[in-house]
Amino acid sequence: MVVQELGWDEDVDADLRDDIMDIIDAEMIDDVLEAVDVVVLWWRDEDGDVADGLVDAMTDLTDSGYIWMLTPKVGRPGFINAASLAEGVAIAGLSLTKTANVASDWQATKVVRPKGARR
Repeated sequence: MVVQELGWDEDVDADLRDDIMDIIDAEMIDDVLEAVDVVVLWWRDEDGDVADGLVDAMTDLTDSGYIWMLTPKVGRPGFINAASLAEGVAIAGLSLTKTANVASDWQATKVVRPKGARR
């Protein structure tokens, strides 16, 4: 499994990153040499438009690939409200499937292409 990491900054959860790399038994990549299966996208309110970020993240995804969009939890710096996130996902032509608490300051939302959609 090839996993690309986008949006890394000093505020990301280092333990979560280590856990992801342990699970895939490899480093996450930032410069892509081939199509990727998953994109881990760290996104904060100040990073800009959610839809634009998702469209950019899809660039290197395989047709069956998906995005884990990691956003700060409620009350944390950079928090994005659920309505803004859902709107950005819809504008990008994608679908939300689930959200999970993955670290003390971060939540993950799985974003996929709608069924039957092609790149």
